[in-house]
Amino acid sequence: MKILIIIPTYNEKENIGKIIPLVLEKDPRIEVLVVDDNSPDGTAKIVEELNSNNSRIKLIRRAEKTGLGTAYITGFHYALENGYDCIFEMDSDFSHNPDYIPDFLNAIKEADLVLGSRYIKGVNVVNWPISRLLLSFYANVYARWVTGLPVRDSTGGFKCFRRNVLEKIGLDNIHSNGYAFQIEMSFRAWRNGFKIKEIPIIFVDRRAGESKMSKKIVREAVWMVWKLRILSLLGRL
Repeated sequence: MKILIIIPTYNEKENIGKIIPLVLEKDPRIEVLVVDDNSPDGTAKIVEELNSNNSRIKLIRRAEKTGLGTAYITGFHYALENGYDCIFEMDSDFSHNPDYIPDFLNAIKEADLVLGSRYIKGVNVVNWPISRLLLSFYANVYARWVTGLPVRDSTGGFKCFRRNVLEKIGLDNIHSNGYAFQIEMSFRAWRNGFKIKEIPIIFVDRRAGESKMSKKIVREAVWMVWKLRILSLLGRL
């Protein structure tokens, strides 16, 4: 089984060189693809230096910052073109602990999509201000209510897909970013009949660097769930 962990980056020089070795040590089959949006802080240069000594590290440089969703779509296309069987989404900032990777690989044996859930066993978020925590928690309640998607954490970004999910759901039709992108990917998988499994994780706010959260990301998620519901009712997913 070929495993690819996609890590999008923008100004993550303080984190990327530390997290990649920790990811690779979890399983010898793992390869890492960093999709960098032309980070001015030199993130891509650090990845290139790591790549020069390790062929399991890949890098795609993009010309400009165009969003998390498009970065993952770029990575997904790379994964499908290069024969990977399991494809992860993962943040570079240590909010997603590499120690959970073996749990994902175990769970994917009996599922098509595995989600790392912050809310499946209470609320497992560390170091977020209460306003951010409430926004995230109720965004998931809202998404579940509007779409019917039967998961507790549809906005989380720590995921593992089987390749057939990505082949089926129509990557070229996905144009959302942030929260909306995560909801849309899981919703499309569910509506296409794929089995989704949630596993508990503890989410810890980033160690270094700046959050990419914005009001635009929140607004997009608010209307995207209704768009998904309508498209589903029309049979266009």
